[in-house]
Formats: sequence, C-alpha cells, structure tokens
Amino acid sequence: MLVTPDQKHFFDDNGYVVLEHLFSADEVQFYRDHFMRLREAGTYPGDDAGINATSTDPLRRYPRMIHMHRWDDVSLRWLLDSRLKEALTTLSGVEPFAVQTMLYFKPPKARGQALHQDNYYLRAQPGTCLAAWLALDPCDEQNGCLEIVPGSHTWPILCAAQADTTQSFTDVTVDVPPGHEVRPIVMDAGSVMFFNGALVHGSKPNVTTDRFRRALIGHYVEGNAREVYRWYHPALRMDGTIIGLEESDSGSQCGIWVDDQQQFALTDAKQPFPAKSE
Repeated sequence: MLVTPDQKHFFDDNGYVVLEHLFSADEVQFYRDHFMRLREAGTYPGDDAGINATSTDPLRRYPRMIHMHRWDDVSLRWLLDSRLKEALTTLSGVEPFAVQTMLYFKPPKARGQALHQDNYYLRAQPGTCLAAWLALDPCDEQNGCLEIVPGSHTWPILCAAQADTTQSFTDVTVDVPPGHEVRPIVMDAGSVMFFNGALVHGSKPNVTTDRFRRALIGHYVEGNAREVYRWYHPALRMDGTIIGLEESDSGSQCGIWVDDQQQFALTDAKQPFPAKSE
C-alpha cells in the first residue's frame, strides 16, 4: 500500500500529501541526467521562449520543458508509472487521466512562480486536476521549494491579480486571505508531492549560487472529468491509450513565461470561471 489511510485523510483535509522517497536515488539520478542532456542539446516543442545561453536570466539559459511525453518515451513512461497511478487513484478515488509533463530546472538565482491554482489553467470539469511533483534535488527554502496554503483546495478558483515578475516568471497570482498560512514544503530528492488542482501553491526564487531545484511534474485530471482546456489534449488513460475529452471554454498554459523586467496585462484567457454543478 503506497498511500496509508492516515495519508489519505491528510490529503482530504489539506489538499496535498508528500510520499517520501517514492523514487529511488538511482532513478532520480537517471531522470536528472536524462533531462539535463535533453536541455543542453537544444530547444524542443513546448519550450518557453527557447534557450538563450548568454542571457542574464537563468530561466532563459534553462527554460522549463513542457509536454515532453509527446516526444520523449522516458517522460511518457514516467507519467504513466504504476506508482503514480496507484497513489493518484487512491487519493482521488478514481483512476485519473494524464494530460501533461513538465520539467522545471530552477537554476541558481532563478525566479520562482507566484502563488496560483493549477485548475485556473487546466479548467478540468467536473472535478479538478491533480499534480504529481517529483523532487529531483533536495528542495528547501534557499533553493525555492514549493509553498502551499493548506486547506485551500476547498476554495473556488480565485480571481487573478498581477504578480511581481522580478520574483515570479509568470505574470499572475492570487491573493491569499488574511489568517491563512503559506507553508514551505521541504522535500528530499525522490519524494513526490501529490496535490489537488485548487490548492494554492507557488515558490520563491532560488537564492543559492550553486544549487538547482529540478522537479519532474505530471498533471492529471480526475477520472470523472469530461473536459479540459485544449492545451492539454490529448488526454491519456493510465495504460497510454487516448481518451476523448471535450475542450473547456477557456484556460491557458501552466503559467505564461514573462521577462523579469516586463509587466503584462491580464488577458481574457486568464479570467476566473464558474464551477459547474453536477
């Protein structure tokens, strides 16, 4: 049993749970080496703005990768890994559909990502999306670990506010009501954080001079969902076959990359949407 009853109860109450050392040290090293080789080899479909090896912005030298599973078999096998399938099915109560892979490199001095909710972008309905966030390096407050607001998975999708793009590589955030804790989640390499798509989360900049904070992320939608934003099609069953979901009315990529000195106005594609009752 990967997820204990106590962990399931914690997930239901808080919107997230960390399964320690779900992947071995050898597996972590393999994934770290694999994606560093891919990143250093060039630009791929789904990259943010491409690579600029001479940029002063670390995120232009190591931009995140998106949707690697569409062209990289290693990423596809990880997205559909039986451990992730079992954990996600236990936590959500139904086997999910897989829709996205991402690799965040977060090199030294890189910006973080402002607080947000994933389903703001994916627009999975009914229900929500889910994330599996595998730490490929030790993650702490110095290199910009994830931060979450416990219990915020019970909130609706919040209205977007302008983010400080000198601190965040994305341009929108959400305002956390007073009295709610923003909790840093310190993780060992190989541990996986699973969380609900309405959970408010983000990260601060990596203030170290010599440590990456790499993470391999899978996004899924609950198995009773009927639609997701077009950016996340085709959705896959956990056996790798395609499931034909409908396209939700609006949505976006998972955080639009912006220059660290430029502010962008909110667009119509980034407005809150009403929940649909079932």
